Amino acid sequence: MEYENAIEIKDLTKRYDGFTLDHVSFNVPRGSIMGFIGQNGAGKTTTINSILNIIKKDEGEIKIFGLNHEAHEIEVKEQMAAVFDELPFAEDLNAKILSSVLSGIYKNWDAQLFQRYLDRFQLPGRKKFSKFSKGMKMKLQLASALSHGAKLLVMDEATTGLDPVVRNEFLDLFWEFIQEEDHSILMSSHITTDLEKVADYVTFIDRGRILLTGMKDEILDRHGVLKCTKADYEQIDPKDYVSARLTDFGAELMVDDRARAAKKYGGLVLDKTTLEEIMLFYVSAKGASKVFS
Repeated sequence: MEYENAIEIKDLTKRYDGFTLDHVSFNVPRGSIMGFIGQNGAGKTTTINSILNIIKKDEGEIKIFGLNHEAHEIEVKEQMAAVFDELPFAEDLNAKILSSVLSGIYKNWDAQLFQRYLDRFQLPGRKKFSKFSKGMKMKLQLASALSHGAKLLVMDEATTGLDPVVRNEFLDLFWEFIQEEDHSILMSSHITTDLEKVADYVTFIDRGRILLTGMKDEILDRHGVLKCTKADYEQIDPKDYVSARLTDFGAELMVDDRARAAKKYGGLVLDKTTLEEIMLFYVSAKGASKVFS
């Protein structure tokens, strides 16, 4: 099966009382890691649950491996796996029983591969999941996700609450997984440092709307933080920055065209930026004013 994008989302809309996922559109190219970034409550989980068909969308279209995610749900779910921030398995199970259960669900379940992951993660086979730590539960989910031939991993805040050592272990595993050219990952997180390490693409969502989507390196290269005095700030064209932060010492402005800003405001300090700073400045720009303090 040939397809350009592992996931295609067009005008995805879901309405709740007090919140709307508002015509969300973005793609996850095949063979890539997409970082899905936003604050808690921004709409990441609603988007992922719509992709997984856990909740029914109100409008829009979702394709997975080029196929409609509802009409071909069984087919696409054979080739994808989801990892959540909470263990989805009954806590009185153990890994041995889980392997038997999942072998009856997935046609390509590989019990030997699952055991190798248990050994790699040092997970006991007969210990009840209720006795597992947070890190052990996440490792168990990953072991399960990677043992039935999945080509797509969808992860919702999977590294939240884990210590840096375990998070790095996960990031290494994601790199291994993505070495297969038809393997792809959609990884939602508000831990932007993790995504800076591994993501090929990033999509920013806030209050149910996409703020920015594209190649991570291009987004980082394009943006920058312009630093100046308050007097200099008054002379800067508001069209040249996303939003500004005023302090007792001066002003910091997020620009979305660093090359242009460097030419136009050559006498000012222009620093590189991070995904976290970009997210914060764009979210602030959504308010009534482009300036915040």
